[in-house]
Amino acid sequence: MANEVKKKKSRKKLYIFGGLGLVVVAIVLMAILQGSKDEITVVQTEKVIKRTITQTVTATGKIDPEFKVAITPEVTGEIVALPVKEGDKVKKGDVLIKIKADTYAAALQSSQANLNSAKSTRNQRKAELDRITLEYNRVKELQAKKLASDADLEMAKSSFLGAKAMLESAESFVQQNDAAVKQSVEQLNKTTITSPLDGVVTALNVRLGERVLGSGFSQGTNIMTVANLNDIISIVDVDENDIVLIKKGDTTKISVDAFGDRKFVGIVTEIGNSAKSAGQGTQDQVINFEVKIKFLSPDASLRPGMSCNASIETATKFDVIAVPIPSVTARIEMKTETENKDAATQQKQTVVKKKDKPDEIVFLVEGNKSKSIKVKSGLSDDNYVEIVSGLKEGDEVISGSYNAISRLLHDGSIIRVDNNKSPKMDKK
Repeated sequence: MANEVKKKKSRKKLYIFGGLGLVVVAIVLMAILQGSKDEITVVQTEKVIKRTITQTVTATGKIDPEFKVAITPEVTGEIVALPVKEGDKVKKGDVLIKIKADTYAAALQSSQANLNSAKSTRNQRKAELDRITLEYNRVKELQAKKLASDADLEMAKSSFLGAKAMLESAESFVQQNDAAVKQSVEQLNKTTITSPLDGVVTALNVRLGERVLGSGFSQGTNIMTVANLNDIISIVDVDENDIVLIKKGDTTKISVDAFGDRKFVGIVTEIGNSAKSAGQGTQDQVINFEVKIKFLSPDASLRPGMSCNASIETATKFDVIAVPIPSVTARIEMKTETENKDAATQQKQTVVKKKDKPDEIVFLVEGNKSKSIKVKSGLSDDNYVEIVSGLKEGDEVISGSYNAISRLLHDGSIIRVDNNKSPKMDKK
């Protein structure tokens, strides 16, 4: 009886430990299988071919006329005539505005009267000098004949010099008043403002009867803007890192929000030398440079102030080896060196160091593994980058996913190619 109980207990222990062993084996197998699964990286690939690469710089800005003039008065007064309205076409010399001229007309009359008085005084001084000159010459003749004393001659000379100085003073006074008249005429003429060019009134900031300030007072009142809409440009802001790539004459494709997918063609005509800073003194500080682009075939519907996007083509290369931009990644190579730890014992130590500059890497497909290749890149467009060295036409490069190329893949990593899968779907 005791033996049967012992046998039952032994079988029970065997079953328990056997079951636990099976569980452990199953867990180990699952871990191994799962680990093997994790080591396989799903990638997408693309064949290397020759392409035409056009490097571009993108920038945003607005539409503006190439020639426009902000009209500000040079005299102060009330607007008494305003024959134009916003949107009107004008010719060079057309009257744009008239300012009340009563005060300036009165000032002209006053300065003209002063000029006439100065001229009359000058004539009197001239007649007086002529009389004294005759008297002076007569005394000189008498003194030469010993019929007049030296004192008489000195007195006559003094009178002559005094009269001459008074005439010069009168002449100077005439010139002053003549300049005042000219200034008054100019001020009076400035009460009528005409268009400096053929164009369109694109902005009108005043109304009839308003009082405007001349430019002698601060900057003066901005009355209106006249622009030539036949010559339209795009003014865009280019980042400081990209401005060095741009040169005058670069072809540009311009998209205007109001025109949908339509593209306009332009050329770079001016590159700013002075930087424009936004958010100065903060972490969001941005340094831009202003670039002007002339439309080659502007549309009559383009209006100043419309927002636009410019794609400036800075360089083009034909028939070059190129790969998708995501295929190229940067890796810092770990360099292993062996150096003496102690000169006395000659014991050596392995030291791992990082290179200062990362290498540009592209992964090729070799069977079911990835192979890292060092490359040198060149120009790039929106989708592809030129490979100057390291690849040849026909190589199969890994083009996705981004996470696989930038983090997961290494030289010799096990891969599975699935070109039916979008790189964006691979979250590994």
